[in-house]
Amino acid sequence: MGFSCLQHLPFAMAMVLMLCFFLLNLVWLCWLSPMKMKRRLEKKGFKGPPPKFPFGNINEMRKRAPLAPNSLINHDIHARAFPYFAQWRKSYGDTFVYWLGTEPFLYVADPEFVKLMNSSMGGKGWGKPSVFKHDRKAMFGKGLLMVEGEEWAHHRQTVAPFFSSGNLKAMIDIMVDSTNKMLDAWSKLVDSGTTEIDVESEITRSAAEIIARASFGVSYENGKDIFKMLRAIQQILFKSQRPVGVPYNGILHLRNLRKAVQLFLLSKQVDSSFLKLVNDRRSNTDIQRTDLLGLLLRDGTSEKERRFTSQELVDECKTFFFAGHETTSLALSWTLMLLASHVEWQKELREEVMEATKGETLDSNMLPKLKKMGWVMKEVMRLYPSGPNVQRQAREDIQIGDKMVPKGTNIWVDIVALHHDPRLWGEDVNEFKPQRFREGVQEACKHRTGVL
Repeated sequence: MGFSCLQHLPFAMAMVLMLCFFLLNLVWLCWLSPMKMKRRLEKKGFKGPPPKFPFGNINEMRKRAPLAPNSLINHDIHARAFPYFAQWRKSYGDTFVYWLGTEPFLYVADPEFVKLMNSSMGGKGWGKPSVFKHDRKAMFGKGLLMVEGEEWAHHRQTVAPFFSSGNLKAMIDIMVDSTNKMLDAWSKLVDSGTTEIDVESEITRSAAEIIARASFGVSYENGKDIFKMLRAIQQILFKSQRPVGVPYNGILHLRNLRKAVQLFLLSKQVDSSFLKLVNDRRSNTDIQRTDLLGLLLRDGTSEKERRFTSQELVDECKTFFFAGHETTSLALSWTLMLLASHVEWQKELREEVMEATKGETLDSNMLPKLKKMGWVMKEVMRLYPSGPNVQRQAREDIQIGDKMVPKGTNIWVDIVALHHDPRLWGEDVNEFKPQRFREGVQEACKHRTGVL
């Protein structure tokens, strides 16, 4: 009996050591490391709401104040969308530190600070927040939005021709065709007696169709399964209260573990679907296309250039399929909502379009003539930006004005706050007034980096 116990002693000791190591690592990640960073930030002059590790300020952010009912359209959205930021700004100003779990975020709603950030070290000291790169891997992988440094330069150089003026002009026919199909469908619904149309869903579908055809050479019908899976991933990532930034959050809570498994399975399905799309194009060597996928599949033109791996191709496809249609559909949905509530601008734009087109089909040469249309789109993007924030991470200690931002600090630039700041835009900041852009962006805003 005693000999048998001695035989199992090394295994038992190994398990105890592993458990001790795990617990020590947990204590370091959840308390000691963030406390060390908190003290360092405070020494540099950055204050903020007190965190409760390992959750930081997450629990406080979840306690949203109930929204008062409002039958009128009100564009003062910052305090409604981000009540915690609005409250903290009153206490700590336009720059302060808050915590997502054990990850410190330097909140910025000061245009001068943003300007200094952009000029510091030529932007080379900034990267993408590691916590988001890991958290959103299922949706973007290592696509253009997530890579940095030389990798980013390689991806950017490869896809740049896709956005050339000639290529964009060639896409107009696809855009017009998809839009006409959508409008014809709406007309049939109205003629049949339908009194309500889900405009946002229709525009999202149309934008996805345009991206599928223009970027990958496939119809919406062929790409709709991918689209549905990406939307499901989006729902899990952005519409659930996952404790992002909390160590081991995916395994320490059963609900989070289930969502992590869902994300993994959906991501694998999406990867498999895009890989099939890539391989089908590779096998069809008779067709040389200048769409996004065609550019990604081209060989390097010199020894220094390298071809994308299969996974890089898949990640880039995921990035453009999601980001390409999501931002466009949001902007168009808000545009239609604002025009529906401002009939006078509908009249202005109709007259401008008729003057520019003379009743003919719109083409790229007519776009520069749509000045008022440009004002409207700028005002829409100011009031309801498709990207409500910009995130960065300090890859080293970076001097910003008279303050040092420590290495590892995440940055959260609040675009919604900047775009709704009366100090930058005047007392009519929450009113829909496209004419404010009559003389250009810099004349509309009192600070060059007040609009992003």
